[in-house]
Amino acid sequence: MLGDSLTAGLGLPQNESYPAVLGRKLKEHGYEWEVVNAGVSGDTSGDGRQRAGWALEGDVRILVLALGANDGLRGLPVDQMKSNLQTIIDRARQRAIPVLLVGMEAPPNYGEQYAREFRQVFADLAHRNKVEFVPFLLEGVAGISRLNQSDGIHPTSEGAARIADHLWPALEKMVKNDKMPKK
Repeated sequence: MLGDSLTAGLGLPQNESYPAVLGRKLKEHGYEWEVVNAGVSGDTSGDGRQRAGWALEGDVRILVLALGANDGLRGLPVDQMKSNLQTIIDRARQRAIPVLLVGMEAPPNYGEQYAREFRQVFADLAHRNKVEFVPFLLEGVAGISRLNQSDGIHPTSEGAARIADHLWPALEKMVKNDKMPKK
């Protein structure tokens, strides 16, 4: 799972990050998969592009690509983010690794046009590349104070569990399509 602090589980015990919760869900459903949390706090899509080679090493069966939040927080150009994410998708494709693209929303302080263009990047990439897509990582978590830490950005343990539940249907579909035998 290639991401930023939301993926890394900033402020949470490691076993309460949403990747850890998804790892437990996989095991509960009989899949002996190891979830590798490649979330790094502060990472932009450009940082993720730089780390993609490392993240795709080994027996990677699925790439969950959850970057863009820091691009939005910093108001970075959306075309730059789109290019970075496309490069990561291309690298995964070169290794025949299916991608689950997870979208993000931009904060409102950069205006509606930026927010609209930002959101559209993820939809365009999903459509263009025909990858599995979840439009908003923080669906059902963003803006709900009890599901977020005091910074209002990073989820609590309960929020991370909700993110895992939100991503689970798409991930499970991809796992079922993989040729790796179920236990």
